[in-house]
Amino acid sequence: MSTLSKYYKQSATYKILKAISAEAYDFLDTLGEIAKNGFITLGYLLTGQVSIKELIEQCSRFGVSSLPITLSIVGMTSIIVASQVASEMVKQGGGNFVGMMMTVLIVREVGAIMSGFAIISMIGSSLASELATMRVTEQIDALKVLKVDPIRYLFVPRVLSGILMMPVVVIIASIVGVLTGAVTTAMTTDLGYRAYFDSAWLGLYMKDLSVSLIKSLFFGGTIALISCACGYTASGGAKGVGLATTKAVVWSFVAIVIWDMIFAIAFFF
Repeated sequence: MSTLSKYYKQSATYKILKAISAEAYDFLDTLGEIAKNGFITLGYLLTGQVSIKELIEQCSRFGVSSLPITLSIVGMTSIIVASQVASEMVKQGGGNFVGMMMTVLIVREVGAIMSGFAIISMIGSSLASELATMRVTEQIDALKVLKVDPIRYLFVPRVLSGILMMPVVVIIASIVGVLTGAVTTAMTTDLGYRAYFDSAWLGLYMKDLSVSLIKSLFFGGTIALISCACGYTASGGAKGVGLATTKAVVWSFVAIVIWDMIFAIAFFF
């Protein structure tokens, strides 16, 4: 029996099952840590235990520092879509609906989802690596020794800044996306700016704007929470910092896509 067990443990099947079980355990462990830290953070937020100084600093980091890359990504996405779609719609006699199509697309999806991707790449990874470095260098342990709650000190201002600033970033990015689409359409077709903006309001409703803003609240809070949680549980020195940052980015990407799907089904299905 022991011989069979020895050979089984050396087989590819055993190694695959062991890798799958390890990934499943890591998934559940990470999910549990995110949920636990999220509830603790929510408790501090609901009781108003927030450092205003830290909040302002994180809001500047989350909103202002991320704007250049966010606007670049949303603007270039708008150029790509407009350059490929506008001319075809004009050829098919749908020129009067180009502005509407671009505006609805950007407000509903492109502005929020591309801003989320940009925030994850720049701010989320930064938050994760920052907290992971604090963990492996025992700075978080030092906070506990000083009777400072790490969740309140590190999580609360970062998560709240994500919730507050993400809608602002999405609004600015959406405006830039719509304007970039108008310029691209005017350059690639005979459609003028007036025709573009006249049609922009045909299919855009307050529901679209409201859903986009609510969605961005969830995006910002989720990105900040996941990034902080992954960095907070890091271990293993420099390698652990890299793994925590990678995990934060991957989980954040997956999370906002899931949120986007939920909002799409709930409000537009």
